[in-house]
Amino acid sequence: MLFSNATHYWGMFFKKMFKYPPLRPVVGGVVIAIAVWVLGSTRWIGLGVPVIVESFEHTLPFTDFLLKILFTSFTLGAGFKGGEVTPLFFTGAALGSALSLFIPLPVALLAGMGFVAVFSGATNTPIACTLMGIELFGAEAGVFIGIACTTAYLFSGHTGIYGEQIIGSPKNFLLGSDKGKKLNQL
Repeated sequence: MLFSNATHYWGMFFKKMFKYPPLRPVVGGVVIAIAVWVLGSTRWIGLGVPVIVESFEHTLPFTDFLLKILFTSFTLGAGFKGGEVTPLFFTGAALGSALSLFIPLPVALLAGMGFVAVFSGATNTPIACTLMGIELFGAEAGVFIGIACTTAYLFSGHTGIYGEQIIGSPKNFLLGSDKGKKLNQL
């Protein structure tokens, strides 16, 4: 939900601040270049495949997934197109890896669960992502992956990375009730 909402936020921000559309990616690109220069690292830009691999090997800091969300959502919001899928895999794997500090499961299992669960929540596709996770990480992890994908889907709200996607009914019984409607308004 954080990734989807951040991307939508930055898109609205750039539309409000810069009425001339071609200027949006120019300004966004300059801001990203300055941020990379200030931070002194390109770790959080691009596809990030080396970081995805690293997340399966040892625990990563929480800053990795947060900075990847910030850089990617800002870039997409500024008007650059494409590039949601692999950054979402990066975000999920890095988050899963970081959670190994608190959850007593192997870091590789948590990274794999995060890899597919964040994508499940962002795309509202828990069944497809569960099957993808089983295909990628093996049937032994299937129950864990299924729980992670379903949980991410249920907690992702009614937003996603694909704005045209329509969610026709509430994701769970609470969201369909009067209490759920009040919670959504908060």
